[in-house]
Amino acid sequence: MSNRRFALIALVVAIGIIAASLTIKNAYFFTAAYAVLVFVILSTAWNILGGYTGYVNFGVPAFFAIGAYTTVFLHQLLTAPLFVNVVAGTVMAGLAGLGVGYLTLRLRGVFFAIATLALAVVMLTFVVNWTYVGGARGAYVITPREVPFGMESWKHYLYVVMVLLATLATVVARMLERSTIGRGLAAIRDDELAAECAGVPTLRLKLLAATASGALMGMAGTTTPYFYAYVEPTSVFNLSYAVNSIAMPVIGGMTSWVGPLIGAVLLGTLQQIVQVTISSNLNLLITGLLLVLFVTLAPNGILGWVDAWKRRRKR
Repeated sequence: MSNRRFALIALVVAIGIIAASLTIKNAYFFTAAYAVLVFVILSTAWNILGGYTGYVNFGVPAFFAIGAYTTVFLHQLLTAPLFVNVVAGTVMAGLAGLGVGYLTLRLRGVFFAIATLALAVVMLTFVVNWTYVGGARGAYVITPREVPFGMESWKHYLYVVMVLLATLATVVARMLERSTIGRGLAAIRDDELAAECAGVPTLRLKLLAATASGALMGMAGTTTPYFYAYVEPTSVFNLSYAVNSIAMPVIGGMTSWVGPLIGAVLLGTLQQIVQVTISSNLNLLITGLLLVLFVTLAPNGILGWVDAWKRRRKR
């Protein structure tokens, strides 16, 4: 299937999901679904660099925060419309991904992972001391009383926006995977030295992956200030963003765009159910246990397990 046809089908599915949501009256559904959609984007974005390329990135909260605080900054400055905030946050996070990638992607393995973790610490320190966006006390982002397109609530409207953004992230990930860029990234993941010897422009491709990954992570954070009406550093730089963004592709499968989508929907939905029925404090515990389970028993994730099952049936 061509990328253009896939994008059209994905858009039709997204419109169908949005249309179905018009019949839902339970406000909590939009809160839970919004959280799952955020992780769909974050896990898809992480997988571009971590799954396709093999570079483990622990700096997810930093890029997410860039998107969120770009929205806060523009709201404080000129009360920019949501579309402008989404575009600006995505661009800023993409530029940050490019800059950080240029400084760190010559490192490999654990050294790169530590460098990205340091990025999150540096960004947290910067935001805590930036009083214009609220500093350590946080900032309120008050949405207008009038909801766009005549929808019943801002949460429903932002849910619709996140469905479209998640669709965009999925389409971008698939386009990269099925292109010559994706084949180059796979070569880097399998053996970077051999890829260099074969003429693959490794640094250029890694920078492109880091830029795309950072941009999508920032895009996921741009609507957060509107949805929760309040942003503070501890919530935006939450460890759960980094842990879940890694766990979801590992659970679903890191070699395809489908894996992060499956992992995010399954694990994200499970976390929302546990949060309502038991306690949100168990979310990271569940993520950790599932991560250990899949790394031990199904290191290639659900997609790898399905492929192995199909091969056994053919024998």
